[in-house]
Amino acid sequence: MKPITQENSRLGFAGIGYMGLPIARRLLESGFKLTAYDRNHNKSEQLIQYGGKVAQSVSELSSSCDVVLSCLPSEEAVQDIYIGPDGVFANAHRGSLAIDLSTVYPGTSGQLSRQGSEHGVEVLDVTISGSTPAAEKGLLTLFGGGNKECFDAAESIFRVIAQKYFYLGPSGSGATMKLVVNTLLGIGMQAIAEAVALGEKAGLDRNRLLDVLSQTAVVAPAHVGKLQRAMKSDYSPQFPIRLMNKDFGLILDLAAAVGARMPAASAAFEINARQSDEGAEQDFSAVILQMEKPAHLDSNGNGRT
Repeated sequence: MKPITQENSRLGFAGIGYMGLPIARRLLESGFKLTAYDRNHNKSEQLIQYGGKVAQSVSELSSSCDVVLSCLPSEEAVQDIYIGPDGVFANAHRGSLAIDLSTVYPGTSGQLSRQGSEHGVEVLDVTISGSTPAAEKGLLTLFGGGNKECFDAAESIFRVIAQKYFYLGPSGSGATMKLVVNTLLGIGMQAIAEAVALGEKAGLDRNRLLDVLSQTAVVAPAHVGKLQRAMKSDYSPQFPIRLMNKDFGLILDLAAAVGARMPAASAAFEINARQSDEGAEQDFSAVILQMEKPAHLDSNGNGRT
């Protein structure tokens, strides 16, 4: 596959959400020709001011582009976009490339690759690590799976949206690596939430606790900003808790399939789900709120959430 450039390629982008919007905007600002599609046309129309075009359907999008990128919130949304008579595969030109940036089960990525091949479309699973601020600044980290030649050909896209990008192996490898990374992201946030609640309940000043904790070596860079926002009680979504909740489900499904024991992930999933079930559109760091709630005593007099 020849290298993708601003001059020789037309991009399509499906899914103009929390991450899709800043990614698509950066591609437009770097000189790529890009057409956007979202079921909510108001979202895709936000890109017109940056020089983007808007497609009214998936078939219109895929038939007018050489490369289709997608950034979607669920397995069902991904399959709806790609599969069926109105989907990407049925309407894309043979020799086209699809780059799915969504977080899905690795087996789903493999399925998409096989079905794309039947229509002459190469498919890469290129998953994203980073939240909206990183996307806005082009500082994401990407994990790629699929054909290595196609991954290399798409480097001009990756350089615009990411600080680092890694090729991991065949189809599904990018999806697997994303679940590995989000295991640490989710468990780490739960550990921080518990530590913060412990310090508060033991009498430490909340803001001083959060500030000092954010400056210690034990807090990962991905979590530092969460502590700083928690000082202002700002849990507006950068990475929504409902999506972390979905990812925990994928992580535990993969663990069951490969025989990996995940006791910490299972416990973190439970707390994450409890906060997510409250229904507010919050950042996944809102598990701090769940742990700050008063503990109840069980029949043995031990505290529990």
